[in-house]
Amino acid sequence: MSNRSDIAPDTVSVELTEDGVVVEYLDGRQAFYHGVPTAVEGSIQTAPGKDTHVLITDETETSGILVYVNDLRTHDDILEETGVGRVILDDGEEDELFPGVTVRDNQMRTKVEVDYDVTNGRVFVFEEDELGERSFEIVEA
Repeated sequence: MSNRSDIAPDTVSVELTEDGVVVEYLDGRQAFYHGVPTAVEGSIQTAPGKDTHVLITDETETSGILVYVNDLRTHDDILEETGVGRVILDDGEEDELFPGVTVRDNQMRTKVEVDYDVTNGRVFVFEEDELGERSFEIVEA
């Protein structure tokens, strides 16, 4: 049984480069998500059992919020220090990460849906495990 909890995200710095996406945490450290994200329309469902990170930028594309979905390894205090949020979902449960951006758990898969009538930033989904990583940008259908 995990004692992990939902953590509200803070605004972090974002840089979109030709090689990938850089997120600067509140503590000054950076995470680099490799590769240009693959564009998918409207929504994406991750492979089962993958770590899922959702980045929602503002309209300037220089800041945003980063949320880990169903992450049970990272301690609450680390997330709070970095500004990264977390949402824990049971199978079949859904949550709105940001107006217009919804995540749903479905048998160890995460489905991320975007309503661009509501949100005006960009939405990236990073899927990773010890074998590799994939990145996606959900674009308007």
